Amino acid sequence: MTATIWQPHDSAAAGRVVEFPLGVRDLTAQASSAAGLTWEVAALGPGVAEVRVTPDAPAAVRVAWRVPCVDVTAFWVPDSGEHRGLPPFWRRPRRTSLEKGAPVGALIGAGDVSLCTYALAEVVRPVLIRTGVVEETGDFGFWAEHEAAPDAGLVLRLDFGGGHFARALDAVVSWWGAHEHPQAPRAARVPAYSTWYAMQQHVTAESVERQAAAAAALGCEAIIVDDGWHSDDRGRGYGYVGEWRPSPAFPDMAAHVAKVKAHGLAYLLWYALPFAGRHTALWDRVQDYSLARKPHMNAVVLDPRYPHIRALITGNLARAVDDWGADGLKIDFIDQFAVENPPEPGPEADCATVNEGVRRLMAELAARLPAGAPIELRQPYTSPGLWRHASMIRASDCPLSALHNRQRTIDLRLIAGPLAVHADMLMWHPAESAEHVAVQLINVLFAVPQISVDLTAQSAAQTAALRFWLGFVKEHAEVLQRGVLTPSRPDLHYPLVTAEGAGVTVAARYAPVPVEIPAGGTLLLANADDSTAVLLRSPLAGTAAATVYDCRGEVVSRGAHAFEAAGTHQITVPTGGLLKLVTPG
Repeated sequence: MTATIWQPHDSAAAGRVVEFPLGVRDLTAQASSAAGLTWEVAALGPGVAEVRVTPDAPAAVRVAWRVPCVDVTAFWVPDSGEHRGLPPFWRRPRRTSLEKGAPVGALIGAGDVSLCTYALAEVVRPVLIRTGVVEETGDFGFWAEHEAAPDAGLVLRLDFGGGHFARALDAVVSWWGAHEHPQAPRAARVPAYSTWYAMQQHVTAESVERQAAAAAALGCEAIIVDDGWHSDDRGRGYGYVGEWRPSPAFPDMAAHVAKVKAHGLAYLLWYALPFAGRHTALWDRVQDYSLARKPHMNAVVLDPRYPHIRALITGNLARAVDDWGADGLKIDFIDQFAVENPPEPGPEADCATVNEGVRRLMAELAARLPAGAPIELRQPYTSPGLWRHASMIRASDCPLSALHNRQRTIDLRLIAGPLAVHADMLMWHPAESAEHVAVQLINVLFAVPQISVDLTAQSAAQTAALRFWLGFVKEHAEVLQRGVLTPSRPDLHYPLVTAEGAGVTVAARYAPVPVEIPAGGTLLLANADDSTAVLLRSPLAGTAAATVYDCRGEVVSRGAHAFEAAGTHQITVPTGGLLKLVTPG
């Protein structure tokens, strides 16, 4: 196919036009800028190219292209929320920067193939991206724009190779340089307990220590103490943040942290990174060094362009590790730095842009902490520019929504690079069945679970389900978190997801869809659907050893299962349960 020459209606000026082959497709791209432009196109593989557009003077550079919208099923970006449909081209452009989002997306076709996966190399400064259906032609249009200089330019990766969209995104992650960063430490990759949904702001040293003991007994190896530890205010605002001293409910923070760590748990402490609250001694001191006022939060957003503001923030956060013995930090609200029209910086600032200020803030914070200290980020701050400053990233808040937690964790897995992906905290009503406790855990099977319920108040059945599935996550962590991840049908919220590694395939079934049996090795199939009649597609006739477990890990059946011919076969797996199928190699 060939995309036609296309001039965006709101283009600043008619730039140069270039045509280049991309394997089975020809693409015509156009850039607009007041400056003269130089094009360089490098083939990276069949149907894949890197495009570099360099101005001869600093200028905004835009590259635009479009493709026929044929056999399209979904449009994927990492911050699209629950929406996977096709947007109209006229909608407002998406803005990414170091603080929020990532400059990547994929137009996906039938069979989960990548029709067009794009990514930009600029992951710090703001990038504007417009995508959507062009009503007049039925094409899917794209443009991407950011400020560029003669020594860098705009660098765009385009993939029309037609492979599975997850493999196309894997290639983007490699292109961004994921291999240049260390893998997340163990404390970032093991099940954790979080206080947030279980306690909200009503945390005390005693309540945290009680849950820590129960969490360790169930197999958790980290605890995250969320909002509430720094103040006895329970107003759900941020009027008391910024000074970061323990509340009276934590009379001896260092002793408390030591008690929790004695259970074998890593200890992480929550911070709302950019805020200074109205009810703190900082308030009057920082008014001239704020990016934005947040009256509904009783706070201001501090301006990281000032060295003394960065020193204030990093010093306060480093105290958790230096003075109290915490292992790491949960850093929240980085996206609040993404102010579209920040005030002009004063003479004390040492950088002109907020993006650069945030980059320096994160680098200075990392330098203050021990190497490998676990640091948690959260959607939507998903930029690869933050990889070097963190070790884990959590799905954005979706309390009790298994579907959203599944979609968001899979979305993160596709572009998280070296970071460990964590689920949003798991909670449930006290009357919830053990089966549906297990269903919640299966929905985040390919991420690190964070549990946030009162563990001392769970029924025996709920506790058994928790113990079984947390044990499964730890036992199979290598394939679940580092194996080849293949999610299906993003337009249907990923009804089937698999991960493969070292002769083991883990599949999670979220809808009544058939599951492929690998030609040899072990299949571990987790059933999160209410239907228990599971369809298996066998590539050949034969016999496999089958063991079926219920949601609590108790054996329901065990024995040889004969597949009399290649094709589709049925086996019963309880909701919240597991099938282990071993086939001869």
